[in-house]
Amino acid sequence: MRRLVYLAAARGDLLDILVSVTEISGSVATGRRYVDGIRAQCRKLAALPGLIGRPRPELRPDIRSAAHRSYVIYFRYVGETFELVSILHARRDVTSVFRSREGG
Repeated sequence: MRRLVYLAAARGDLLDILVSVTEISGSVATGRRYVDGIRAQCRKLAALPGLIGRPRPELRPDIRSAAHRSYVIYFRYVGETFELVSILHARRDVTSVFRSREGG
């Protein structure tokens, strides 16, 4: 199995998701369960053999994505590492998010 690494932006995204789901649901437990589900999906993706996900050359040449519920998980392969780059709501303007993070 590849080593799973969450980049700083992905960790920040998970925190944002936790806050958002907690606010909407009124329950920290619900927010944690939701984020735990995303993290479990990330572990599953990292464990799969070969290259998976949809290539996303419009974002960066090495980025791939996979949907999970109402979010999209963006990742890349770096040797034997599966790097979680970002986790964004499916309705987000992903191009502008990636552009702003590259410039920041």
